[in-house]
Amino acid sequence: MLTFLLIFMTQLTTAQAAVTTKTIEYHQGDTTLEGYVAYDDAIAAPKPGVLIVPDWMGPGPFAFQKAEQLAKEGYVGFVVDVYGKGVRPKDGAEAGKLAGLFKGDRPLLRARMRAALDTLTAMKQVNTKKVLVMGYCFGGTAALELARSGAPLAGVASFHGGLSSPSPQDARNIKAPVLAMHGADDPFVPAPEVQAFKDEMKSAGVDLKFIAYAGAVHSFTNPAAGTDNKKGAAYNASADKESWKAFEEFVGRVFGKK
Repeated sequence: MLTFLLIFMTQLTTAQAAVTTKTIEYHQGDTTLEGYVAYDDAIAAPKPGVLIVPDWMGPGPFAFQKAEQLAKEGYVGFVVDVYGKGVRPKDGAEAGKLAGLFKGDRPLLRARMRAALDTLTAMKQVNTKKVLVMGYCFGGTAALELARSGAPLAGVASFHGGLSSPSPQDARNIKAPVLAMHGADDPFVPAPEVQAFKDEMKSAGVDLKFIAYAGAVHSFTNPAAGTDNKKGAAYNASADKESWKAFEEFVGRVFGKK
């Protein structure tokens, strides 16, 4: 009877354990950055870590929800701040200028990404041998740049991300499998850019899985994008669902058992 009660209480405690979330300050050079971390503190052992890079609007509810979702699955989710603490664009025009600064300065973008990676791997909750980076739109570009820098990663995933590179030869530095999920009708990442990316990965011998979702354009995972494909960026429920399924399968492959 006592054994049964102990087992019951353990199960009850685990079931009631809440995901811990908090903002965390970190630095790249003299710049203060502010990330967001989520993990299940009921899991004592170090957990695989996932860097989540938001789209060009920066950290916000969409990325935070992804971190919390991954925390419930037994990972440590860390939302990356590329721009800096308090630097949050008010609209798309402002976001485009900010993202453009970093796309035009890949060394700085890589430095911001490396600062996030170093912060995540310094956490006692994280298994440093199992860290993956994922990104959305501009965040996809950032995720790929971290991989091109030679960072020690278990996997790289891009959701409707920018695929261009001013230094395609750097793909030889990628140490992990890459999953790129793309809207087949995305006007912002057109066919020549897609082909150049595929050629870059093939030339470097990168383990690439590229999935193009028919009828999907840019931002297909984001409900806030609306549903009008004519704008070039729109939510697509089917592509959203299928891409997350592909991502989950990818995570299982690169991490294996937790």
